Amino acid sequence: MPENPAPSTPDLPAALIERRFELRDEAATLAFGGRFAQAIIDTREDTRDPASSEPFHGLQVQLIGDLGAGKTTLVRATLRALGHAGRVKSPTYTLVEPYSLDAPGGPLDVYHFDLYRFADPAEWADAGFREYFDRGAVCLVEWPQQAGGLLGVPDLVFALTLSHASTPTTQTNEEEGRVLTARAFSETGKTCLERC
Repeated sequence: MPENPAPSTPDLPAALIERRFELRDEAATLAFGGRFAQAIIDTREDTRDPASSEPFHGLQVQLIGDLGAGKTTLVRATLRALGHAGRVKSPTYTLVEPYSLDAPGGPLDVYHFDLYRFADPAEWADAGFREYFDRGAVCLVEWPQQAGGLLGVPDLVFALTLSHASTPTTQTNEEEGRVLTARAFSETGKTCLERC
């Protein structure tokens, strides 16, 4: 399926680090979500050290990919691994779902955004979401291009694409896996990505 016609995101600076992950099935996506959650926890803990060069001021993660690419599945896996035991709803209609987690290292606020329905970047500004990004929270943003350049430079960009691999036993069955290309644009994002 093609992506929603959307405003484009501004050109980002050169990534500090880029990594590619083959997510062959849902189990691999769930495992990556678990590693990413642990990376967030460890990075938060490291930045509590007074000798840390960059304190943890939160994390903005932009998730890019076509409909059905696995963005929400990855968010669910990350939330579960961070300790959320309840239902993880897609914020397609609510635009944002907040989670207050009792994570290792202390309370952690996570905001899951889905901007798919925005037709104009001004809608993001009008919604008053800027304050969520200034609280030291983890902000997971699906369809960030709908906000144009108003989100600023993220800490991480996760681009998910479908990959089709024919199974060796049959020519007609195809298993849909995903490829996750992750790029870090801040030291905090880089530290998280190196731990995944």
